[in-house]
Amino acid sequence: MAKVLMPLGDATEALDTFYPFFRLQEAGYEVVVAGPEARLYHTVLHEIPPDSSIPWDITQERPAYFIKADVAFKDMNPDDYAGVFISGGRAPEYIRYDQDLNRVVKAIHDAGKPVASVCHGVEILTSAGIINGRNVTTVAKCAMDAEQGGGVYVNQETVVDGNIVSARTWHDNAPLMKTFLEMLDAATQAE
Repeated sequence: MAKVLMPLGDATEALDTFYPFFRLQEAGYEVVVAGPEARLYHTVLHEIPPDSSIPWDITQERPAYFIKADVAFKDMNPDDYAGVFISGGRAPEYIRYDQDLNRVVKAIHDAGKPVASVCHGVEILTSAGIINGRNVTTVAKCAMDAEQGGGVYVNQETVVDGNIVSARTWHDNAPLMKTFLEMLDAATQAE
């Protein structure tokens, strides 16, 4: 069974993470969750509250479910994975500084394997140095992160450029996962 890497950390967004986590398994892939350490991590819900009496300009964050990382970033081997799925939330803000994570994401990308990113996950694509000159999408408030990494921000539900597929937010999970699974299937059948 081909493995897909899912790096995350505390404050990874629940819907950005759990929909692909279960969808990949349903499609026959083994999902390997990785974190700064092999331990339990807290996910969060990010949403602008509806009908708020005081408008919110940013998403409100609430605690959600837990997810266990089976491997630490330092122990990952990029050759073990058919692709990588990078979820959003606030986790990418701090895990992007991990050089082992950046090394593995870059190696998976450079091997031509599929790389998927949603929402703040673009911060990992930027820190791994893989989006220079590439079209990507992300949540609008991270457009600058994409551009600072040399990417070209495109505001649409999913964007494919080479072996990278990106999406804006969890609202785009269905088209993102459809495309990512097609890319994974094509890559694993070619082996």
